Amino acid sequence: MTAAAAFAGRVDDATLRQIGDHIAEVEAELRVLVGSRVALVETIGAHTLQAGGKRLRPAFVWLAAKSIGRPFDPARARRLGACMEMIHMATLIHDDVIDDAATRRGQPTASAVHGSTAAILSGDVLLSRAMSVLAEDGDLDVIRRVSRAVVDLAEGEVRELEIRGRVDLSYEEHAEILRMKTASFIECCCRVGARIAGASEAEEVALGTFGHHVGMAFQLVDDLLDYRGDHAKTGKPAATDYHEGCATLPLIALWPHLGEDERARISAGFGQADAIAYVPEIIALMEARGAFREAEQAAADAITQAKDALTVLPATSARELLAAAADFVVARQS
Repeated sequence: MTAAAAFAGRVDDATLRQIGDHIAEVEAELRVLVGSRVALVETIGAHTLQAGGKRLRPAFVWLAAKSIGRPFDPARARRLGACMEMIHMATLIHDDVIDDAATRRGQPTASAVHGSTAAILSGDVLLSRAMSVLAEDGDLDVIRRVSRAVVDLAEGEVRELEIRGRVDLSYEEHAEILRMKTASFIECCCRVGARIAGASEAEEVALGTFGHHVGMAFQLVDDLLDYRGDHAKTGKPAATDYHEGCATLPLIALWPHLGEDERARISAGFGQADAIAYVPEIIALMEARGAFREAEQAAADAITQAKDALTVLPATSARELLAAAADFVVARQS
């Protein structure tokens, strides 16, 4: 489901068309930006783009700008939104290589089709192209913010690698990885939108706070979907995090409610790609002992905090769209 489709039934038809038109323009911008004189780079960029996605990051740039209630340059919002999405695309290409993933969103990954080396190098090109877009835009504040967010994202990936295989990870450690990997970047998208529209400091801080909490909720919902989502919709096998040795909130919440024998069994399969037999028991325990409820509540609390941050902004339809986007994050199924 795209960002535009997420608002269907929640906003009037004219606004829905406006959102759809913006996302379509971002798609067109992305098709131009992934073009390359090097055929393989263009092929991999197009492959990743055609796999689809929600396009939430460019949507947040645009919605944040609109929520300020002042005129802004829609072409700039579109181009910077596409830039943020291209950074995201590059990280997905790299993630799939790291995870040796065969599919994403139900489609073969670029690395599965073209090989890891080609995928990594083409992802590097997309990231470099995004940096070029920022340089052409020329706003030093935007360049600094996006650069810091990309550093956060990269360091978050490395930090996740450092703790991989630790089945007894604390929630505090996990939350910091979520902040670095996801929340920091969505916060940045919202701050970029605020900057485009000439927001006051208070408005920019409010939108940044909104983006942070939405990003945390987004990743917490991902944690849940990994264990109990419809995997025909998520496009990934069940319990991928467990097989890869990544302790996420459902497992972290379950851990204190396990006996010694249960912990021993779950630990034995943790990080083992072929430990399929353990998954039904783990999912049943997460349901029975409240781990899923705890993760759901954490995501819901983050969305409440996100919406609370919006009260600083003018009470406009754009602010309501941001709130609707936050609700979509917790209601999504993929």
